Amino acid sequence: MSQKIAVFTGLVENLGQIEFLDSDHLQVRIIDYQDHLLSDLSLGDSVAVDGICLTAEKILSNGFLATVSPETIKRSTLRFREKRAKYSNLETSLRVGSKVGGHFVTGHVDGVGCLAEVINSSNAWTMTFTSTETLGENWSEAIAPYLVSKGSIAVNGISLTIADCDSQGNWFTVAVIPHTYQHTNLCYLEPGNWVNLESDLLGKYVNRFLQHRLGITQKVEEIDLSFLAEHGYF
Repeated sequence: MSQKIAVFTGLVENLGQIEFLDSDHLQVRIIDYQDHLLSDLSLGDSVAVDGICLTAEKILSNGFLATVSPETIKRSTLRFREKRAKYSNLETSLRVGSKVGGHFVTGHVDGVGCLAEVINSSNAWTMTFTSTETLGENWSEAIAPYLVSKGSIAVNGISLTIADCDSQGNWFTVAVIPHTYQHTNLCYLEPGNWVNLESDLLGKYVNRFLQHRLGITQKVEEIDLSFLAEHGYF
C-alpha cells in the first residue's frame, strides 16, 4: 500500500493482470492499453489494484511496475494467486474537483473475504461474502464491526452498498447491477474465490469518535441504528 495519501471512489476504470517479478515487485498489465487510464498515468501516481493502493514506479507501454510491502501482501489477496479472480480492478486516484460517484476509498485493505454464493435475477446479481477460515480473526476485528445494512463497503476496490448482513457480522450480501457486474472482475469470481475488503472510512471515524465521547477504551463491537439512537444521533 502506498505511503502517500490517496483517495479513490470505488468506480473501476479498467481491468488488468498482476504478475509478480519477485517477492515484492509486481507488474500490472492493463488489458486494453489504449484506455485513458494508461494515457493519463504518470510516474508516482497512485492506482488502486483490486482495492490496494499502489504507486506506479515505472510506466510501461502496457501497464506499470510497483513495489508491495510485506504488510500489504499479508493483509490482501496478493499472496493467494489461486484464490483471486483472473483479472484485477484498476482505478486511478481521485483528483481535486472530480466527482465522487461511489464513496471514499483509501486503498488500505482491512481484510479478506470469500465469495460464498452468487444468485442471478433478471436485473441484478446478489453476492454473499463471508470470512475466510484462515483470516477469520482479522475479519472479526476489521470488517464485522462496520457491516451495516445500506452502508458502504469496497469489494476488490468496487464501491458497493450492503444489502443485508447478520447481527454478528459473519456475512454480508450486495446487489450488483449489470453494468457493475460486467465491467469489473465480479463477473470472473466464482464461489470460493477471495476478495479484498475495505470497511467504510466514515464508519471507522464514527467508531473512533464514539470511543472518545463515551469514554471507552475498547472497540465498539456493533454500531447500528439502535446504538446511534441510544447515544443521541437521531
